[in-house]
Amino acid sequence: MKRNITLISFLVILTGLVLWMVKNDRSTSSNINSGKLSVVASFYPLYFFASEIGGDKAQVINITPAGAEPHDFEPTPQDLVKMESSRLIVLNGGGLETWQKNVEKNINPKNTQIVVAGEGLTMQQATENGQGGVDPHVWLSSVLAQKMVDKIAQSFVQVDPVSKDYYNANAAGLKNKLMELDAQYRNGLKSCAKKDIITAHSAFAYLAAEYGFKQVSIAGLSPDAEPSSSQLASLAKFAKDNGVKYIFFESLASPKLAETLASEIGAQTLVLDPLEGLSTEDMSRGKNYLTVMQDNLTNLRTALECQ
Repeated sequence: MKRNITLISFLVILTGLVLWMVKNDRSTSSNINSGKLSVVASFYPLYFFASEIGGDKAQVINITPAGAEPHDFEPTPQDLVKMESSRLIVLNGGGLETWQKNVEKNINPKNTQIVVAGEGLTMQQATENGQGGVDPHVWLSSVLAQKMVDKIAQSFVQVDPVSKDYYNANAAGLKNKLMELDAQYRNGLKSCAKKDIITAHSAFAYLAAEYGFKQVSIAGLSPDAEPSSSQLASLAKFAKDNGVKYIFFESLASPKLAETLASEIGAQTLVLDPLEGLSTEDMSRGKNYLTVMQDNLTNLRTALECQ
C-alpha cells in the first residue's frame, strides 16, 4: 500500500513537471518571437524559403535538427508545442512528413495556418521495395521551387496582411535568384556528352526531368532503403554499359553503397546533395540552398561531361 502511494505521488510530480515545461516552453517561444511572426518549417529547404520571405519580420524555426534526415525525423513533444504556438507551419507534403496528418488533426486552424508548399507539385512517381510512391523532392527543381515560394508568401500575407508588401518584395527577390539558378542549369547542362547519372537515392527525378538527363538510383525514395545484391549487380551492369564514370553520394547519408559500386566498376564518387538538410559545419561556412544547388550543378557538369 505504501509503495502504491509513493508511485502515485511520483506520477503526480512528474505530470506537474511536464506541464510546467510545456508552459515554460510556450512562454520562452513567445518571448523569442515577440514582435515577429512565428513560423515553423518542417525541414531545411522550407526553412530557407520561409526565412528569405519573412526576413526581419519573422522568427523561423526549422524543427528538423541540423544534419538530420527528414525522412526519418519525428517531432518531439516540444516540437509539437512550437508548432501549436506558431502562426504558420510550412510543410512540403508528398509523404515526406510522415507525421503531417497528425499535426493537421491537432492544430487549431483559428490560431495556426498550415501551408503545404509542395501540394499539387509532387507529380513524379518512384518505386521503393517493389511499391510505387510519390516522389516528394520538388524543391530540387528551381522552377517548382518558385511555385513553392509563391504558396509560402501567400500564407505569410494571409496571417500578417499588414506586412503584405514586405513579404511580396522578399518573395520576388528570392524568385529572381531561383530564376537565375534555373538559367545557370539550362546553360550549364545544354551540351553534355552523357545523359545518365547514378545517385545514392531516388531524389532527383524533378531535377532530371527539368534539365533533360536520367537518374538511376541505388536506394529508393528514402536513403536507408538498401538495394538487394541483384539490384546492385544490375546497377553495375548499367554503369558499365553506359560509361558512367561517377557515382553520386550524399552529405547526410552513408557513402558506403556508392563507394562499393564505384569501386566495382572503376568509377569515382562525387556529392549530389538532395538538400534535405545542412550540417552545422556547412551552415557555419555560409552554405545555403542556392550555394549547394550551384555545387550540384558543378558536379553534374563533371559527371555528364558537359561543355
